[in-house]
Amino acid sequence: MFWFIFAFLTAFFKSTKDVFSKKGLKDIDEYIVAWALRFFALPFLLPLLFFIKIPVIGNQFWLALFIGGSLNVVTTILYMKAIKVSDLSITIPMVTLTPLFLLITSPLIIGEFPNIFGIVGILLIVMGSYMLNIKKKSQGYFAPFKALLEEKGPRLMLIVAFIWSITANFDKIGLLNSSPIFWVIAINIFITLCMFPIMFYKSRGKIKQIPVNLHALLPIGLFSSLALICQMTAISLTLVVYVISIERTSAIISVLFGYLIFKEKGIKERLMGVTIMLIGILFITLF
Repeated sequence: MFWFIFAFLTAFFKSTKDVFSKKGLKDIDEYIVAWALRFFALPFLLPLLFFIKIPVIGNQFWLALFIGGSLNVVTTILYMKAIKVSDLSITIPMVTLTPLFLLITSPLIIGEFPNIFGIVGILLIVMGSYMLNIKKKSQGYFAPFKALLEEKGPRLMLIVAFIWSITANFDKIGLLNSSPIFWVIAINIFITLCMFPIMFYKSRGKIKQIPVNLHALLPIGLFSSLALICQMTAISLTLVVYVISIERTSAIISVLFGYLIFKEKGIKERLMGVTIMLIGILFITLF
């Protein structure tokens, strides 16, 4: 039962991180927020090194760290750009498409192939994404998909979901060549170091926003680190697929937060759409 609590807390903290990120993006440059997400998580993650056994590093660890970390630099930036320009309730659900892309990338990278339940899951995820803009159906049967892709936020998050389907495989390689918590700390350090020169260049002239907005940036790192810690704790208590299935409910929480905090419109169809997408994920992950 404890694993369920930690898995749900993972989902809650991820959604809370998104809320603070979107609030911060109103006054702070997106490159600074993207860097802060990783940097301000480190003070909460690094102390864990004193409580874990330092693992033996496998031969593929550094390759996984370089490729996975480099790609996550891109996704972190695109993620912040996406939630800055569009509603949380229509942007965050795009992340649930990652398992769909995994059915394509996993066979190519690590040789894992889907079964019939994976195919059913794909159909449900596509149906759910259609429901996100079902009101557009009056303009044509493909109008909901078209409207989704015409908006910048969901379009950017779709790219994030696809790249995450690649990095997830390198995460697995990194975990197998170290340990879960050590890998999380290592890749966060790598991403932070890589993002600093990018942030410094793209946000030159805006660096003063960091000390002035520490009150807004610190919670982003805090809730990001809490989500990672809870996720690794849950994984240590049960099967990974169970944890990921519960963790994906963060999409529903984000839709609700979008409605309650940011007064976003279309809550009914977006909530229905993301729920169908999550059922699709259950078919892919649990079966």
